[in-house]
Amino acid sequence: MDDLSQRIEQDRPRIVEELRTLVAIASVGYEGYDPALVRASAEATAAILREAGLADVRLLEPGGHPAVFGQRAGPEGAPTVLLYAHHDVQPAADAADWAHPPFQPMVIDGRLFGRGSADDKCGIAIHAAAIRALLSRGEPPVMIKVIVEGEEECSTEHLPELVQGNAELLRADVAIVADSGNIRTGVPTITTSVRGATSLEVRVDVLPQAVHSGAFGGPLPDAISALARMIASLHTDNGEVAVEGLHAFAWEGDEITEDAFRAETNVFPEIQLFGSGSIADRTLSQPSINVLAFDAPRVSEVANQIVPTATAVIGLRMAPGEDYAKARQRVADHMRAAAPWGVRVSINHDEPGAGHIVDTSSTAFTAVREALTDAFDHDVVEIGSGGSIPLVPLLVDTFPEIQIVMWGAADDRSNYHSRDESVDVGEVVRMAQAEAAFLVKLAGR
Repeated sequence: MDDLSQRIEQDRPRIVEELRTLVAIASVGYEGYDPALVRASAEATAAILREAGLADVRLLEPGGHPAVFGQRAGPEGAPTVLLYAHHDVQPAADAADWAHPPFQPMVIDGRLFGRGSADDKCGIAIHAAAIRALLSRGEPPVMIKVIVEGEEECSTEHLPELVQGNAELLRADVAIVADSGNIRTGVPTITTSVRGATSLEVRVDVLPQAVHSGAFGGPLPDAISALARMIASLHTDNGEVAVEGLHAFAWEGDEITEDAFRAETNVFPEIQLFGSGSIADRTLSQPSINVLAFDAPRVSEVANQIVPTATAVIGLRMAPGEDYAKARQRVADHMRAAAPWGVRVSINHDEPGAGHIVDTSSTAFTAVREALTDAFDHDVVEIGSGGSIPLVPLLVDTFPEIQIVMWGAADDRSNYHSRDESVDVGEVVRMAQAEAAFLVKLAGR
């Protein structure tokens, strides 16, 4: 495998330049952002994959923002591997607080900074580099398919159509999901589980319009106070999730120390952590609930009035194995039951994503461990993720025999979904080396 590794190392400047190109495009898919930029990101991704040597590169448009597909045939009878990443990114609404502009990528001390650098445009760069290295030796050892999603961050509405509507196009024996990362820089990590995720938009109404707080305050409740009580009911005093009936289990894999967790999150030292059990239990195999957004009059727009309406978005992460529809309903029922003073409550929800536990006993995982160990010269760590990748359970439902591998180039300093997001360029190179080696090893088995 030495020649593959050397080729990818020599390709480092191109890898960085392609990642710069992608990160410079503000491909935020949420409503209110320019959809043309997401399309531009898809087209840039297609160009990179085409130049890497894939054939049949095209945009897939099941609705919403475009995904990108490409493939390259391998030897007859060889396994088919689906390489996944996503090109849409989280917003950077706090751009003024970033040390560097979020969509002006720059490399500092070996890290490339910019929104989407770690989550997940580095996945595209990894796939392209691995494919170039393999094709420099001739035809690839396996059938390669690549799918780069365009709505991973903002919606799962069109995901079933993307996967199930293109089932024959995406059918594969193994899926490499490059949307994860390493627990620390230089420590190769395989993600063995992901939690399910959904959110609920909860609105409280008490009046058809605002009224004077002096003339009418006293008898009238306000919407913010009502919604605050409902939100407070979601946790016990020590931070345990108070919604009954949600699935949880004890985590049996590698542990996470509280010191390491606090260091990675940078939480203030005086803050008491939610819940009970180990940190791994609380982040990997228990449900969690957080308030993701709150809509009410701004402090800068305060008026002496009874606030008639308030809305919050409640995020729910579910343990792998949870029935997500029932879990979402339990949270909705809990919120309605907690509503005080007869206030009106309306609840909308997004499309949930299920959790998943990976089968690590497959033949693919033997090759994965070997490839990662060789690329990083370090023992492999296997640990779950508290995050969610909605594509994974959908792939398993669509292709029951598919083997899932989740890994990536992010690390404990990547700050994805936060300001100053970055990725270590060396990790991107090593992950590309591991991916190329894995494809060769898989073909040999």
